[in-house]
Amino acid sequence: MTLPVTIFAPGGYRYIPSVFQYSGGVAAEPGFALQRVRFMRQLPMKEAFAAVEAHLASVGRPTTAIAQFELRSPDPFSDSGFKEFNSHYVQTLERWGLYKDGVNPVARTNVCPMYDKPTESRVFGFCYTVPAQRSLPSFQLSGSADARTGNEPAHERSIAWQDTSPEGLRTKVRFVVDEMELRLKALGVSWSDAVSTQLYTVQNIGHLVGEELAKRGAGSGGLVWNYARPPVVGLEYEMDVRGHAHEIVL
Repeated sequence: MTLPVTIFAPGGYRYIPSVFQYSGGVAAEPGFALQRVRFMRQLPMKEAFAAVEAHLASVGRPTTAIAQFELRSPDPFSDSGFKEFNSHYVQTLERWGLYKDGVNPVARTNVCPMYDKPTESRVFGFCYTVPAQRSLPSFQLSGSADARTGNEPAHERSIAWQDTSPEGLRTKVRFVVDEMELRLKALGVSWSDAVSTQLYTVQNIGHLVGEELAKRGAGSGGLVWNYARPPVVGLEYEMDVRGHAHEIVL
């Protein structure tokens, strides 16, 4: 199976088409690289979007250069609550010239920390493209959880629904790793190009880190385990993968 990839010329990157709220992942096109910005203090959505606009203006980049967002939310959403949140979220992307007619090139990870929960959804960081002569692959996959991509209710798409036994978790992790590999291949990269792989779960997956992750190459750039849940009730495990990107902290 090969996933389709589309070039978003105004941004200088290519992306994997997915659902309306995010793409499956992005990679900088030749002549560009990703710049990652982390907020030292996570900002509420409205305040963060204003900060993003100000930062891009200060470095002379258009809003269409935005390629990815990292969000943190208080608790997993219901299916209807997640749809409502996403519908509001893409309004800003539409204003910025990114989202149009249900097509969204911007990658995203949105997870819910178990501890130090935000009181409202906040922006943890974002990526945008900058002109660059580069030799290292510059990419960012969206977070993918233990459910097939689609618009059906989570329980209809979930892998091993409500099964958090050791083998149920193995099935979930294996499914997500498979999805990561499909996305890496589609963007023309591999695990060996990864700078960091992020895991998001509050379940005990220690018995799987070796066999299902490191053995397959997912730990080549390092594994970061975030004690957080996927953004929809009932989902238990999520991953994303990051390639080379210069990083600054605001």
